[in-house]
Amino acid sequence: MKRMIRSAVSLLLCAALALGGTACNSKKLPTTITVWTYYNGEQLESFNQLVSQFNDTVGKQKNIVVESYSQGSVNDLETSVLAAAEGKVGAEKLPNVVSSYADTAYTLDQMGLAVDLAPYLTDKEKSAYITGFLDEGDLLNNGELKLFPIAKSTELLYLNATDFAPFAEATGVTYADLSTMEGLTEVAHKYYDWTDAQTPEPNDGKALFGRDALANYLLCGAQELGCTIFDAENGVMTLNFDKQVIRKLWDNYYVPYIKGWFGASGKFRSDDVKTGNLLAYVGSSSSSSFFPTQVLTSDTESHDIEMVSLPCPSFAGCEPVAAQQGAGMVVTPGTEDEVNASVTFLKWFTQPENNIQFSVQSGYMPVTYAANDVTAMENSGLELSDSIRDVLTLSIDAVNNDTLYTTHAFPDAMSARNTLQYALQDLVTADRATVVERVAAGQTPEEAEAEFLTDAYFDAWYENTLAALSAYAG
Repeated sequence: MKRMIRSAVSLLLCAALALGGTACNSKKLPTTITVWTYYNGEQLESFNQLVSQFNDTVGKQKNIVVESYSQGSVNDLETSVLAAAEGKVGAEKLPNVVSSYADTAYTLDQMGLAVDLAPYLTDKEKSAYITGFLDEGDLLNNGELKLFPIAKSTELLYLNATDFAPFAEATGVTYADLSTMEGLTEVAHKYYDWTDAQTPEPNDGKALFGRDALANYLLCGAQELGCTIFDAENGVMTLNFDKQVIRKLWDNYYVPYIKGWFGASGKFRSDDVKTGNLLAYVGSSSSSSFFPTQVLTSDTESHDIEMVSLPCPSFAGCEPVAAQQGAGMVVTPGTEDEVNASVTFLKWFTQPENNIQFSVQSGYMPVTYAANDVTAMENSGLELSDSIRDVLTLSIDAVNNDTLYTTHAFPDAMSARNTLQYALQDLVTADRATVVERVAAGQTPEEAEAEFLTDAYFDAWYENTLAALSAYAG
């Protein structure tokens, strides 16, 4: 009788729960985690494919659902993340996982919004990741892991090989001449003179080269020359702005830019290659898919071009220093189920077979030793285009043989980086425009440039920039 009563009560409870939207013996609701990235184009498509693959396999087995959202550019993502972290009116809820560079990760960590992932990985799991990539996530050098590596990139030299060929044949220039900054500067000089000679009008030579991230040139170039501009430890930055080193950097960027040998006009240097304003640029190894396949010679005419990727030029006589790029992932505080689900996804994403899939489709490098190998990629069964194979081969070679450099985290690190970059870029852009105006008004190039090529002019810029950067130190 009592058993019958208990059964009847159980049935009534189940009925009541069912009316409330839950049934007895139903599965636990899945743990849903949101991920924000800055990926676009093929990179976003590849990432979302892997998210779907996870949800259909491991996610289904472990009752986890991952939802991915692109926030646009890196800057757009940072703006959205900080707005969410600060609880600004109209901001979205902070996601469980967010793509982040070290400076944003540091800011989130200082706000108590970055989970230490070190306890979630065994020593064996940690040893699978490339040491430099994992070390970047230890923001305060205290053994914690606040930034999980998922895909990395470095910088390469991209070249319009089709239009470079006749110039090379006429002048005897080779790809090897582009291996050093000094060599690249001299080749750019020759290209300007060669293109100038192709037309009856004087002083209308073309620029050969540009840079997507000028700050990388300054930071990595200084590192090659023995100077760490932003030397940060435990969140405190010491500024090293050695005048002799900075002058060397100036002479191999500002001077050739003023003379028209280097240039920048579009939003990205790949845009300048597409319009024929440049033949070559240094950009992220993950940006190879944006290199144009045609050059627009007019509104109605174009011609096909082929890309050649080459190692990023270094200073002669120096050990090459390669930029270590590519955002990692910050896991924000949540329930234990949410944090565990986030870590489960990140571990899955960086398993060799999955990380290789993302690399082959996006141009990013895998983050484990097992996956960061061209043979492993070729044996994956995935189709590698010749250009992606070359890009990944050069990138992996840089990781294995060059010194990797990334700025350690400190407050306002991105602002300091931008101050450094635009102090030079804004000045040289304005000064080159003045030179062009003066030449158009009848001055010779030598007369038009003279004001900008003096020691006094460099000294004034150096002192102003040193003062601006000093505000971020200590």
